[in-house]
Amino acid sequence: MNKELLEAMTVLEKEYNISKDTLLEAIENSLLTACKNHFGKADNVKVIIDREDCDYSVFAEKEVVEVVEDTVTQISLADARMRGGKFEIGDIVQIPIDSREFGRIATQNAKNVILQKIREESRKSQLNEWQCKEKEVVTGIVQRYIGRNVSVDLGKVDAILPESEQVKGEVFQRTERIKLYILEVKDNPKGPRISVSRTHPDLVRRLFEAEIAEVRDGTVEIRAIAREAGSRTKIAVSSTDPNVDPVGACVGLNGARVNAIVNELRGEKIDIINWDDNPAFLIENALSPAKVIFVAADEDAKEAQVIVPDYQLSLAIGKEGQNARLAARLTTYKIDIKSESQARELGLFDDLEMGEYEDGYMEYETEGGLDVPEEVSYTEEAE
Repeated sequence: MNKELLEAMTVLEKEYNISKDTLLEAIENSLLTACKNHFGKADNVKVIIDREDCDYSVFAEKEVVEVVEDTVTQISLADARMRGGKFEIGDIVQIPIDSREFGRIATQNAKNVILQKIREESRKSQLNEWQCKEKEVVTGIVQRYIGRNVSVDLGKVDAILPESEQVKGEVFQRTERIKLYILEVKDNPKGPRISVSRTHPDLVRRLFEAEIAEVRDGTVEIRAIAREAGSRTKIAVSSTDPNVDPVGACVGLNGARVNAIVNELRGEKIDIINWDDNPAFLIENALSPAKVIFVAADEDAKEAQVIVPDYQLSLAIGKEGQNARLAARLTTYKIDIKSESQARELGLFDDLEMGEYEDGYMEYETEGGLDVPEEVSYTEEAE
């Protein structure tokens, strides 16, 4: 048993995730390369390695001839018979080769073949490993700033967090642990090239999956996400189980679950709303915390008219239009928000007759004049 070779391959297999068969194949090729450098050719050289105990043998196959013209591929009948056996002209004799007789250059070339194979397989193994992690979240350790980009240690490989994928205002300290979303993994001669992000909306999705068991097992589904990294995220959720409140499951007791995600995102605000297949109700939910009087959604044009109380207009629009902008991204509707006073000045209520109070809301019925589809909610919060 070649104990040293077996131990070396075990270490390489564990550290670089290279299969034993691949390493043995590299050794076979290296021995053939050494033979070619030593003898000038290796077409007739055979290498046999025992896969269990790593014992190996190298021999050259030579043809028995009367007159030897090529000492590398031919052997005389007399010499063949001296090695034992009853050989005849035309037979093939296997001549053992002692690899210790190879010269320094041949040995060095054989070593280079093995090292090159190890590098190639290690790079291929790392590439496959990280390609399986595309669109997932990993934890990295901040190493240093390279200009405005950040070098992050992901274990056996490094990644660069470019300025364009950093949250504005975030500053990292050396050795700090941060969560990163893997955008893409590309092949590179020096190893996998990993693109990561701190601004991608799916970073929030993956953090919810990691933190909240109901999201992870599919009981609670994340239907849509709209994010302005570092400031605010809106997320719409629904439940496949009528006994599970999707918003409550995501918020957790005293906000413990969502606060863990907020802390990871360094204070980024997260609004969690109920998903609704009715676009009018969905838009109303998406504009929270603002209260809504009226929503008319046109599914074909993907446009919606929203009316809110006068004192809720600024809240519905949000600072620099953020709340309305995120609601529009979340619902994929172009949303036009007007205050109640503006709506009355434009005569939007002229053709609406107020109905009965029901469950704290006042419903309206239209007699024409306001072009809205059937999937519309007309609601005014009761005083």
